[in-house]
Amino acid sequence: MIPILFAAGAERWDAWRDPLERSFREVGVTADLSQDHAPDAVRYIVYAPGSEVQDFRPFTELRAVLNIWAGVEHITDNETLAVPLTRMVDPGLTEGMVEYVTGHVLRHHLGMDPYITGALGWEPRVPPLARNRSVTVLGLGALGGACAQALAALNFRVTGWSRRPKELPGIRCLHGEEGLTEALSAAEILVLLLPRTPETEELMNVERLAVLPDGAVLINPGRGALIEDAALLAALDSGHVGHATLDVFHTEPLPAEHPFWSHPSVTVTPHIASETRPETAAPVIAENIRRAEAGLPLLHVVDRQAGY
Repeated sequence: MIPILFAAGAERWDAWRDPLERSFREVGVTADLSQDHAPDAVRYIVYAPGSEVQDFRPFTELRAVLNIWAGVEHITDNETLAVPLTRMVDPGLTEGMVEYVTGHVLRHHLGMDPYITGALGWEPRVPPLARNRSVTVLGLGALGGACAQALAALNFRVTGWSRRPKELPGIRCLHGEEGLTEALSAAEILVLLLPRTPETEELMNVERLAVLPDGAVLINPGRGALIEDAALLAALDSGHVGHATLDVFHTEPLPAEHPFWSHPSVTVTPHIASETRPETAAPVIAENIRRAEAGLPLLHVVDRQAGY
């Protein structure tokens, strides 16, 4: 049997045990999930960055660490990790993000907030069709690419930006610094789905927010560190940014005294855009371990130099 350590938090084990056991059976992996392995016996670690395992050196037989989250910024710089690291890309995580992003893009596109709050009363304001609305998605990985394509399927004019060149059907794909400026200048609605890396921290600063069209809406379900908070608040106060829907923050939970809570042009959601669901994520982990045991390349391997 293959000794596998679940080091993603004891509080998660009950939710993950059955889906993992079932998934390993389905792919033909004879897994030992007993959780009492000696470190030098463990072959794979199912991991979350807040785990008690921070020093990987005792795991002398370790072949891979499989992260249960899409984000890996809290482990990529761990110098004791000398084996491949994979990040989570699973259907449930993607579906949840697509639903959150399309829901909020449509909410802002249709101008629903004043009607929901009753602020407008009987004042008809017919929105443009989606084909006449420009949406920009920063980040065209598994989540960003899926969201961009879902929005394009609704007839939005979608521009996508990534650090490296990409091609997606129906999406105007840009890259590089010049491409970023062009992508931002087209963004009536801007969606942030970039990973957190040294290059993306506070990407949306004073200069880049100024490139957005007047009244643009910003939606951030990616990483809180992508935004310079003071710069966004100033852009909201001036009206240059019309509204910000924020799901992730520099500090979580968002401190009670943070001005985002009370700002009339900010919607706060408590990191609910999407999450890893054991029933859809466990098969991804099982398949990756099956592949490793068969000598096949792992899926979703992290480029630790790039940070994702």
